[in-house]
Amino acid sequence: MRKQHKAHPWHGISPGENAPIIVTAFIEIVPSDTVKYEIDKESGYLKIDRPQKFSNMIPTLYGFIPRTYCAEKIADYAALRSGKVVTKGDGDPLDICVLSERTVSHGDILLQAIPIGGFRLLDGGEADDKIIAVMKGDEFYRQWNDVSDCPESYINRLKHYFLTYKHLPSEKSICEITDVYGREEAHEVIRHAMNDYSHHFKF
Repeated sequence: MRKQHKAHPWHGISPGENAPIIVTAFIEIVPSDTVKYEIDKESGYLKIDRPQKFSNMIPTLYGFIPRTYCAEKIADYAALRSGKVVTKGDGDPLDICVLSERTVSHGDILLQAIPIGGFRLLDGGEADDKIIAVMKGDEFYRQWNDVSDCPESYINRLKHYFLTYKHLPSEKSICEITDVYGREEAHEVIRHAMNDYSHHFKF
């Protein structure tokens, strides 16, 4: 029987048969967007979260890995690896930044991505990891197999965006990046997020 409804991007799409080595990413926003879109958890449609503040523009394609969730296992792992007090996961699917040589003009799309690392972001004490990945088949970025292959300036650009995108210049950021990690640890973070999803949503 034919499906009558569009699959929910978070719950109705697989993270990928070969996850965490290759994952499906649902892209919410692209570098040219001047407003921040995010998935509406109930309907599955994109919604406007807020205008981007000042000149802050996301440096990469940005979205999440379906059927992942940042809860207890993500928080415990963040605390273990960072040595910080982590109260909980941020309660959202696991975020992913995808590098691509080619321009992608809009979000609300799926793509295949190869995780090469990530960074551990704590937002007000909540674990909010950002996986860094390259688009599968990308002619340029496919040569990067681990975050250590990336120029430091590229990683610093990503870090700056996530440390400042929520705040006015006069405000003190409540976000902290405790460390940048490589491909193997990114795989472990993805596994924990998939396990958190399975536990909370019983899929």
